[in-house]
Parts: sequence; C-alpha cells; structure tokens
Amino acid sequence: MNVEIKISKDITEPYAVIYTNAITEEVQKIRSVLAFQSPVIPVSDDEKIVVLEPDEIFMIRTENTEVIVYGKDTRFRSEKRLYELEDLLGNGFLRISKSTIVNLKKIDYVEPSFNGMMAIRLKNGGKDYISRKYLPQLKNYLGI
Repeated sequence: MNVEIKISKDITEPYAVIYTNAITEEVQKIRSVLAFQSPVIPVSDDEKIVVLEPDEIFMIRTENTEVIVYGKDTRFRSEKRLYELEDLLGNGFLRISKSTIVNLKKIDYVEPSFNGMMAIRLKNGGKDYISRKYLPQLKNYLGI
C-alpha cells in the first residue's frame, strides 16, 4: 500500500482519501482506524454521573448483577452491560474472565496462583484471576 501525506496551510482539519478498486478487509481496517474516536464512558458515583475516558479505567467487573468500573482509586457503577463496554472500549482492553475486563496498559504484573491459574495485578493495586479460557489471549498480548 502506498501512503502519501500532503501538508497545506489551507487545510484546517485533517482528512483522508483512500483510492482503491475494491473495498477489501485492509481498506475497512484502515477506515475504522482513521475514523476511530476515543469513546467516553458515563458512570455513576452515588447521585452524579461521571464521564470517564478509557485511559482512566483500570478494570471493569460484574459484581452481584452490577457492573463496576474501577479507576485509579475510585469505583463507579455503569448502567451498561459488560459486553457493551467491551465493544465500546475495543483495543487496549481484554476480557480475562467471564466477569472481568482489564485495561492492558494498567497491568502491573501477572503471577501464578493456585490450581494452575494466573492472577493479574493492576497498577492501582487491583487484583483478579485470569480464566484459563482467556489466558491464551493475554499470553499472545504479552508475547509469551
């Protein structure tokens, strides 16, 4: 694929034009990357609604039918379901169990735990266990 960048003082906002003879998977991926805007996540903190950006989220976990969003040292409730948040956040977040999603940039370390399971520790001190089902995806991300 050829890439060309032109700089013009007349342009106030960047835009991209893709020339192709067919809409291929590669073209669709490029389009989605170029069009991607970081989502905002509305959560509630008692009576107020707080708007979080993805980099403020460390972990999202289902606890007793509630979806809890963990920040650095805060905890919020979300009205969205876990799978909705997973779709909304996309790359940079990984499901590690049926009930937990983590921000990959917020991982401090991963260590062995009981019965061959692995535990994940986040930079805010949060901890959870990685399900065997989701362990290969994490290993792939870590390059091991």
